Amino acid sequence: MVAHLFLNTRKLTAAVRILVSATLAVVLITSAMAKERKLYPVDEGKKDASFNAFRERLLKAARERDKKFLLSVIDPQIKWSFGDDHGIKGFRKHWKIDGGVSELWSELIEVLSLGGTFSTSEGRKGFWAPYTFSSFPDDLDAFEYAAITGKDVRVRARPNASAQIVATLSYDLVKADFSGKGGAIEWAKVTTPGGKGGYVLKKFVRSPVDYRAHFENIKGKWLMTVFIAGD
Repeated sequence: MVAHLFLNTRKLTAAVRILVSATLAVVLITSAMAKERKLYPVDEGKKDASFNAFRERLLKAARERDKKFLLSVIDPQIKWSFGDDHGIKGFRKHWKIDGGVSELWSELIEVLSLGGTFSTSEGRKGFWAPYTFSSFPDDLDAFEYAAITGKDVRVRARPNASAQIVATLSYDLVKADFSGKGGAIEWAKVTTPGGKGGYVLKKFVRSPVDYRAHFENIKGKWLMTVFIAGD
């Protein structure tokens, strides 16, 4: 009788252990899945024929460094900083459009190439680009997290193209450090959803507070009303 009870107790204990282990495994898997968040590319611009044509023309102008066309589609009151220096005159000076080498062209090309979304404010329709700004989750710290903008992007153990690959990411939201410490200027230090640390080429990861643009149809003509970075 005692032996029988002892065997049943052992069986019950084993069953409890199995149940506990299974429950723990589910919790761990669920937790890992909860941490993994994606931000897939979005481009609503193609839905509006007039805006899509305008964007293609502006992209062409940016690639050809066509200053004349660019200035013709900038709102005279364009917002380009968080100070009081609004307007096209300050914009031209800040970006050195009238002389020297301007970084505006490459920034504009990248912004325009990463889609975006339409929005309506005070009854006026506008378009925000890129999607990494307009579609970024509100509950994540924009200064701490960034979006991986490609598929199967390699995360390396060190900021070196020949370093060991520790993970691959596809449109994940990750913690990112763009400071370029240790001379890693072309690399961003990231923490994957699984908790692994590594480095990704900056061209594949973008912060939501990086440069973004807003376009608005004013009196039948699309104009760039905002081109700004930060928060």
